[in-house]
Amino acid sequence: MRSSCLQSLSCPTQNRILAALPKSELEHLSGHLELDLLPVGRIIYEPGEQLKHAYFPTTSIASMHYVTASGPSSETASVGSEGMVGISLFLGGDTTPSSAMVQTAGYAYRLESGLLRRAFARSRPLQDVMLRYTLTLIGQISRNAGCNRHHSLKQQLCRSLLQGFDRSNSGQFMTTQSLIAGMLGVSREGITLAAQQLQDVGFIRYRRSHLTVLNKSGLESCVCECYASGKREFDRLLPRSAPAQ
Repeated sequence: MRSSCLQSLSCPTQNRILAALPKSELEHLSGHLELDLLPVGRIIYEPGEQLKHAYFPTTSIASMHYVTASGPSSETASVGSEGMVGISLFLGGDTTPSSAMVQTAGYAYRLESGLLRRAFARSRPLQDVMLRYTLTLIGQISRNAGCNRHHSLKQQLCRSLLQGFDRSNSGQFMTTQSLIAGMLGVSREGITLAAQQLQDVGFIRYRRSHLTVLNKSGLESCVCECYASGKREFDRLLPRSAPAQ
């Protein structure tokens, strides 16, 4: 893992949960964290599937979907460098009714499920950080439900793009219009039209699965209140501060 940091691929402290842990706790986990390169579209887990690992993204973004019995799905939440995928592992279960898929390619650290459970059981600081993160995730799911019902497709797309921008170092990420449409539970044609409108005014550039945010302020002028309220809630529950010693 140290070599990966030296190569600037990814470091555990790029993940906000891991960075918030006391140094001694992070050192204890570090020997068990495995760096994983996640390509766009990779399925991390399926509905009802037993979770074998928790994932702590650093440069990747995962999208969690509720999948209907007939097949269609929509995003309930997304997870980037601020969080983790697999909260059911420390909440008393090892399966989930949702699926998780890589929305934006990049790196993540994975931790074997048994190791996570044991660490959570013995470490009060880890419990504190992960339970506060769980509250932010519940809040995100609630906001997404309201946003998808009451706000325009263009506003929803701006929210998704701004969240992706905040989770990336460069404002550039690899994704597809089909994936974005699946996340928002809308047609690809609708996403194509909304994305073209944002590209026409110079807010984004989209070329062959490469999306670049050119004007963050422009996107913020079009987005609904869900984006800002989500940021405020996350900063309240998991502020950027030095970890406890």
